[in-house]
Parts: sequence; structure tokens; C-alpha cells
Amino acid sequence: MPTRVPRRSMEDSDPIANAIAPPQNESPAAKEIRIQKERAAKQVSDAIDAELSREQASEKKRPKPVKILLLGQSESGKSTTLKNFQLLYEPKAFRAERASWRAIVQLNVVRSIHVILDAITRSQNPNERPPSARSSVSSSDSLRIDSELAHLKTRLSSLLDIEKRLLKRLSLPGSTEWEPTERPLASPRKRQSREIAVNSTVAWKGAFTKGRESFDSDHQVDWDDPEDPGILLHARSEDMKRLWAHPTVQAILEKQSIRLQELAGFFLDSLDEVTSLRYVPTDDHILRARLKTLGVSEHRMRLSDPNGGMSRDFRIFDVGGTRSLRAAWVPYFEDMDAIIFLAPISAFDQVLAEEPTVNRLADSYKLWTSIVSNKLLQSTNVILFLNKVDIMHAKLASGIRLSDFVDSYGRRPNDFDSASRYLKKQFNAILKQNSPVPRIFYCHLTNAIDTKSTKFVLAGIKDMLMRVHLQESHLIL
Repeated sequence: MPTRVPRRSMEDSDPIANAIAPPQNESPAAKEIRIQKERAAKQVSDAIDAELSREQASEKKRPKPVKILLLGQSESGKSTTLKNFQLLYEPKAFRAERASWRAIVQLNVVRSIHVILDAITRSQNPNERPPSARSSVSSSDSLRIDSELAHLKTRLSSLLDIEKRLLKRLSLPGSTEWEPTERPLASPRKRQSREIAVNSTVAWKGAFTKGRESFDSDHQVDWDDPEDPGILLHARSEDMKRLWAHPTVQAILEKQSIRLQELAGFFLDSLDEVTSLRYVPTDDHILRARLKTLGVSEHRMRLSDPNGGMSRDFRIFDVGGTRSLRAAWVPYFEDMDAIIFLAPISAFDQVLAEEPTVNRLADSYKLWTSIVSNKLLQSTNVILFLNKVDIMHAKLASGIRLSDFVDSYGRRPNDFDSASRYLKKQFNAILKQNSPVPRIFYCHLTNAIDTKSTKFVLAGIKDMLMRVHLQESHLIL
């Protein structure tokens, strides 16, 4: 007959109980000290619980926050629109980030030079240069690289080390490499250089500041840093200006359908300013600066009633627009007060980097259709920004025809007013045909880097949403 094993007590089998059990042979004095410490710890724990309960109760009493979701394909202007919200309603916090954006502007400058140097290399090796969107380039079309341009290329190659150093500091856990989204039609994949993409949850901004809590940007920049890229950028400023102004460079970029001026992060027309030794970015420079982010970022702001009455908490969500990230949108559709959908109408002659057969304007149509037809959003205010109108103006004025890329445009005049009216009608028709319920078509022609015009648009949206929110809360009629 097997020997019966005595049952162990719960204390014997429970490691937590064993850990907190009084020590064996505890003296009365030690027991009293232990009890006093446990009582003090419980008082601290109870105080924390009480504070959390008060915060939860206070949160419940507050008016429900106004939630705004920014949607659109990658490079549509979502992050720039968010920066405009911050500039308009959180200017101190916006100003405190200047030192971090200084490094991003410097990275953007070096990346633009990198693109030009790569284009020159391709021109010197015409067999590696396939046909572009609007011109068929053969080896006989090779442009002669004169001695000045060859010397500029050699001297500016040292800037590529700056790019590597900046990218290394940005390469925090959660970052990755992506291809730029904007690509001319028929532009081949292998011609695109890759760029860093930072996860929105990663505190990348701290990598470029001295860690001081100061709203004075000069105090946040480590001017004594021997590795500061600004020193070499300043030393090579004249070479960069000569490279950008060189007629052969402009001809090469034209032949390869590279339009740097249209891209976020373009600063080659402002080299005197952005390469100065004690350069600190302006508001305009921060709005133009390009840094690709992944994931969903939430930004909280408290905005005042325009009539001086109650204020409201606003929560603005910025989500990635690359095709592979769009599945992450759906969980944010519920309980959203408004969606600002950005369609970059200047991209009518471009294709998606991740899907080179898809025109970017056609992709915006498809995305807009999926948003306005979604039943989860039928009670949500949907506001359309036809964005990047400044680039659209310039393209049409330069002779690029909308009808060459949008067949249905037909023989309409190739001017901005006619083109924008047509596109506005197209998006409105999609709304009317696909919305589950009748809804108002809110549409604005925007240039997100123009702070003055964007200020009025965002202020109007804020006031509209605040009135709607107050009506739903039965606080106003």
C-alpha cells in the first residue's frame, strides 16, 4: 500500500504567501517594526487608490473630448496638418521642439543633395537609366558632366557621412527603412533611395536635444558638440548652392523626372538660412520638415470656446497612410467626432511607391469611397482637404496637363480653377453615391505649409465641432 503524502498547506505551496510571511523566530520588537512599516505602506497604497478614483470620477464629470482622426495616403499632409494644430493651439510646446526639428531639416538637406548626386551618377552611366515618365532617355541623350560639376560632386560626397550619423541617431528601436511614397509615373523602383521611418511611440526628439526643460531653443541645442552637422553644412554651403543652381543638374533632374521642389523636406532654396552656424528652424521650416512616422500617435489639446465660454479637450489621432498600415485605421472609427481626410491633388501624375501601377489620385478616390461608405462612420463629420494646391498650381502652369493622367477631364481648360472645380465635384459625387445617409460635403482647398490660410480653416473646423459637441451634450440649442 503506497505511503500517503501529507497535504501541504496553502502557505507551503504559494510562493507569494511564503514571501510575505513573517520571519520565523521573529522577536516582539521586530514584529512591531514590521507591522508599522506594513501600516505605512498600506496608507500610501490607499492614498494612491483614492487619487486614482478621484481622477476617474473627475474624468467622468468632464465633457467628453472631441476626437479627430487624420486620414489619407502617405505624404498627403497629415503630419503637417497636425503640426498646424499644435502651432495654433499649443505654441509653447511647438516652440520647445525646435532643436529636434533642426536635425531633421539638416537631414532633409543632405538627403536632397544625395538625390542629386545619385542622379548625376546615373547620367554618367546612361545604360542604368531607364525611361522616365515623360521622356524616353537613351545613351545618346547623356549630358556632359563638366569639371566644375565633377569637383562639386567629389567635395559634397563628404555630406553623406552626415546623413549616416543622423540616421544612426534616429535608428531607435521601432524604426525601419521605407521607400519614399512620391514617385513619377513609370519611375522604376530601383531609382528610389530609402529613408528612415520612426515609430510614433519612440521618443526620437530627445536624441537631438540636451534634455533641458526650456522653451528657449538656443538652450536646447548643444552648440559645443564637435559632431554637430551644422559645422560641415556651413562649410559646404557655397558648394551646395552652386550644385543646385548648375544648369546641367537642372537638366539631369528634368530628364529623370525628379522634382525636388514638390517634396516635403525641400530646403535647397533656403540654404543660406538653414546652413548658418547657429541655425534654429522657423515655424515654416518645421512645417516643411520631412520625417516619416509609423504607427498611431495621439495628441491632446485643450481648446477654448470661441465665445469665451467652456473649453473642450481635443484628441487628434494621426495614423500611417502607407497601404500596409491602413488596416490599423478601423479600430479608430468608432466614437470619432470628425475625420479630416487629406487628398493631395497635386499627385495626379504620380504613382504609389508600394504599388507602382496605382495612380495616387485614383488611390485617393478609392480611399475616400471606403471612408464615406463605412457604416461605422455614418454619424461622423467627414471633412475633405484637397491639399497641396500650391504644387498643383505650379504643375498646371508649367504645362503638365491633368487630362494626360485623368481621361475623364477631357478638353476642359488646364488651369487651376477649372481643375480644382472638377476634382471637387468628383469627390462630392463619390460622397453622394456612397454615403449610407445624406450628409453635408465639407471641402477645403488647402496648402498645409501655408500657416495663414490653414489657421482659418482649422479654426473654423474647431468652432464647428465645438458647437456640434455642445448641441449633442444639450448645453446649447
